[in-house]
Amino acid sequence: MDLFEFIRIRRFIVKLGKMLHKYGTPAFRLEAHLAEVAAYLNVNASFISTPTSLTFVIWSDKHEEEYNHSARMQPGELDLGSLARTDELVSSLIAGERTLAEADERLSEIEAKVKYFHPLGMMFAYSLSTGSFAVLMGASMLDAAATSAIGLIMYLFVFWAQHSRRVLYMLEPAVAIVAGVLACAIAHYLQPGINIRLVVLSSIIIFIPGLALAIGLAELSSRHVVSGTARVMDALMQLFKLYFGAFLGISIGFFLFSEVEHNPLTKLPSWSLFVAVLILCTALVPIFNIRLKHAPFAIMCGFVGYFSTYWASKYMEFGLGTFVGAFAVGIFANLFSRIAKAPSTIVLMQGLIVLVPGSKTYIGLNSFVSGKDFVQAEHIGQETFVIFMSLVAGLIFANVILPSRKAL
Repeated sequence: MDLFEFIRIRRFIVKLGKMLHKYGTPAFRLEAHLAEVAAYLNVNASFISTPTSLTFVIWSDKHEEEYNHSARMQPGELDLGSLARTDELVSSLIAGERTLAEADERLSEIEAKVKYFHPLGMMFAYSLSTGSFAVLMGASMLDAAATSAIGLIMYLFVFWAQHSRRVLYMLEPAVAIVAGVLACAIAHYLQPGINIRLVVLSSIIIFIPGLALAIGLAELSSRHVVSGTARVMDALMQLFKLYFGAFLGISIGFFLFSEVEHNPLTKLPSWSLFVAVLILCTALVPIFNIRLKHAPFAIMCGFVGYFSTYWASKYMEFGLGTFVGAFAVGIFANLFSRIAKAPSTIVLMQGLIVLVPGSKTYIGLNSFVSGKDFVQAEHIGQETFVIFMSLVAGLIFANVILPSRKAL
């Protein structure tokens, strides 16, 4: 290996690492994947990944000098379609189907590729996902309708934040404030008696970092202490900003429109849960930018996670049903990885999103601050902790019994 070849290899590895970080890859998966690529390219390498930085140390036995590269990164956002394309590229490189130069060129094409789904479709995906989540939280049809309407406005802020750095910095409290004011306005003028706090929670559920908390705990359990701690603390700060925004927004709404008393409305029949899970998992396909060929498996994983937890909860108390759900999701995702030869993360995230207790963390925070519960939530703090631990344990057991053949 001459010096020119070594330079090309290290540039490719750095570029690949930055892209995987951009797509929201957890530290333990990113570092393991880069180590596999480095081994195939016959270089020695060490990596340190955190939510806000990446460090590369690359060296070759034929070159005495080490190459060190550190980069300040923004926390990645899930882009499972680009992640799948990147994994396919690396697989073709390792299989000898592409040269390193061809792989580097294709990597640039993936990075430049715009999202597959149109913004209008994304707007309706936000609306459907928020409304269906409200149903899963036990809301009435009027509550779900109000949530879906506010969900449309939530995406407008997301779209605005993609084109304005100032809006991006204040996105979480801004959407929560707007959701609170709109919920109060709807309760005053259109639908008296709706559960305002439940509507606000469901409207901002996409922004609540339950999934980030779960990934952070998974990183901690795999001994990636720095990355896991940073991710958990970042998620908690996002949660605090959302709760402050919702609290302020509801207060402003009550001041502008007067406080409306909540009258419990008729809940939807039990079969509506099946429909709600289907709509939620389908709406998450464009939100996570999942490729259409993987979408059926991702939706199926959501069903596996929710209904295995729902069934297990009848026999196991205090949130332990989540262990069964996480175990089932982990097995399903690893089976998918073996059969489809794609990263298990593609479908795993769909299953986890219906399991992570981000909403219960928000409810617990509300109960702690205001002393009021807007849903039936006994022992919410203890249950949230047990659910998080059960989630991580279920995934660990699944990976031991049926390991994935891919690092991602």
